[in-house]
Amino acid sequence: MINDIKEIMLTREQLAHRIAEMGQEISTDYAGQEILMIGVLRGAVIFMADLARAIDIPVAIDFMAVSSYGSATTSSGVVRILKDLDETVEGRHVLIVEDIIDSGLTLNYLLENIRSRKPASVKICTLLNKPDRRKVPVEIAYNGFTIPDYFVVGYGLDFAEKYRNLPFVGILKPEAYNL
Repeated sequence: MINDIKEIMLTREQLAHRIAEMGQEISTDYAGQEILMIGVLRGAVIFMADLARAIDIPVAIDFMAVSSYGSATTSSGVVRILKDLDETVEGRHVLIVEDIIDSGLTLNYLLENIRSRKPASVKICTLLNKPDRRKVPVEIAYNGFTIPDYFVVGYGLDFAEKYRNLPFVGILKPEAYNL
């Protein structure tokens, strides 16, 4: 797997440091409240686990699985909910946790869906933000890193379900996905 990586963009240490900072920001902003973190499966699971441990207020956790990529490197724009929430969001402070936001299409659909369930508030937290790929505006409350438009893998991010377990974020060599 490592031979498919062109360059390490974010090291394990950089990720840990920024996630600790984000955890403190969230803890401060929601002081005295409980939040419901909704992780977008599967990519956000590693980031969300580390982020949850960096937050020192009560946290409930739930997951949604949505699909708009398949095994492609760009979003199809068609979003399907593969797994819905088990928890109710009505009246709760919701924090949607994403691994990466690029076009914003999937997240925009997800936001509309969550808002229709009447949460007390809803904010977005992402590890990676690719604004150069944005097709719809997205208001990000907590942003780990803004990155250029490269296809990245590792730390939960995948290509065709590979590379999620890498402890860093790396740029995938084009020959690894132009098969």
